[in-house]
Amino acid sequence: MEFIIPALILLVLIIIVSNIRIVPQSYAIVIERLGAYHSTWNTGLHIKLPFIDRMLRRVSLKEQVVDFPPQPVITKDNVTMRIDTVVYYFITDPKLYAYGVENPLQAIEVLSATTLRNIIGEMELDETLTSRDIINTRLRTILDEATDPWGIKVNRVELKNILPPPEIQDAMEKQMKAERERREQILRAEGEKKAAILVAEGKKESTILTAQAEKEAAILRAEAVKESTIREAEGKAEAILKVQEATAQGIAKLNEANPTKEVLTLKSFDALKDVADGKSTKIIIPSEIQGLAGMAASLKGVFESDKPAE
Repeated sequence: MEFIIPALILLVLIIIVSNIRIVPQSYAIVIERLGAYHSTWNTGLHIKLPFIDRMLRRVSLKEQVVDFPPQPVITKDNVTMRIDTVVYYFITDPKLYAYGVENPLQAIEVLSATTLRNIIGEMELDETLTSRDIINTRLRTILDEATDPWGIKVNRVELKNILPPPEIQDAMEKQMKAERERREQILRAEGEKKAAILVAEGKKESTILTAQAEKEAAILRAEAVKESTIREAEGKAEAILKVQEATAQGIAKLNEANPTKEVLTLKSFDALKDVADGKSTKIIIPSEIQGLAGMAASLKGVFESDKPAE
């Protein structure tokens, strides 16, 4: 009897300890009591009633990624393609996730496949290949609204691969090659055009610069000739002025010396000599010089008559 009570106490402790649960971060546990939803355990220490409470589902609250296999879809122009999608989601309500749908991932996969067929069926092949963002946005919006009752929030949907039939891929590659060649020819023609324009502009600018240089050179030459002519004229004027000044000074000094009539007559001879050296064909001799010339001739005759005969 003395061992029964300790055994019962030990059994109770074991049962209590075995029903203690610690919920880690970013997880939640849905608890049922007597077959009905009771509560949701969040992060922390919890104790459930033995034989009454039951942990229905342990739910991760982290964002999760699921990659669905390629799905066959048909475009508006009757081209069959295979598209695989990647869905990013997280659980917002563990209770709805546990009771909303039997298999949430399978439901999301089927829903994404049917929605993708509906969206692609309204587009042609070229539009499908160039409208990934539009398809992703429409698909995410539809999935997010449909999964709200399941306690799931769809953050993002991406089209991983779009695989058209092989013959369509060959045609697309040929078209892409032709488009590249066309762009290459256009770029080459534009480059040649720009090069020709630059060469013409360079020649034009060179011609303009040459004409400007020649014009400036002609102006400089004209200015040099003008400056030389001005300096030559100034030199001649200055020489004439110096001669006149010298003549004036000579006359002034002659007047100051009060010369005799004979000196003036000799000066007149000097002037006559200068006139005779010129190119004049007619010379006018003053009467004073003529008288002096006659007196000189008479003196010459007297001197000759006085010479003794040989």
